[in-house]
Amino acid sequence: MLTRLPASMAALDEAARIIRGGGIVALPTDTLYGLAVNPFSDAAVARVFVVKGRAAERGLPLIAADADQIATTLGALPPIARALAAVFWPGPLTLLLDAPATLAAEVSGGTGRVGVRVPAHDVARAVCRACASVVTATSANVSGQPAVNDPDEVERTLGERIDALIDAGKTHGGPPSTIVDVTGSTPRLVRSGAVAWTEVLACLDRA
Repeated sequence: MLTRLPASMAALDEAARIIRGGGIVALPTDTLYGLAVNPFSDAAVARVFVVKGRAAERGLPLIAADADQIATTLGALPPIARALAAVFWPGPLTLLLDAPATLAAEVSGGTGRVGVRVPAHDVARAVCRACASVVTATSANVSGQPAVNDPDEVERTLGERIDALIDAGKTHGGPPSTIVDVTGSTPRLVRSGAVAWTEVLACLDRA
């Protein structure tokens, strides 16, 4: 049965306990609601793919409390990533990094890379902080259906499939995060989104 949690510190600690125990928690981000699980647990990650009906070759994006947490759990950020993080985090810029071997294999979708960002939403960052780890943040919807920014819609569509929902009201919605691959010597745009590619290039020119 779905547990609907308020956006209080006690509730966020409970959400972190569920995630650490292998459960699935829907949580708000600065764009849409996402599904958070422990990305180092094969079983938890497999559940996300079943819940969403998502093909296993499509990886799962991650979110973190801050850049330091990313360095601790995934590895040191390369210089290009550090420069972009300093300007655009917290915010809707996802950076593709080399995936450490400790991550569940399906998180990277077989690419050897994983996308991660620090969202501009206090609740999302607080959950990561309470988990002491990055967590997944794939959109809280059935694959092929529109992503949602309304917790009531999350409960209606996924309530019987997930363990908890943090209700922080409707999120801002809007375009998804921009995805930039920073695993090579030069950045590569993977998906256009909320941060313009020209802004990314201008940031690196200034760095």
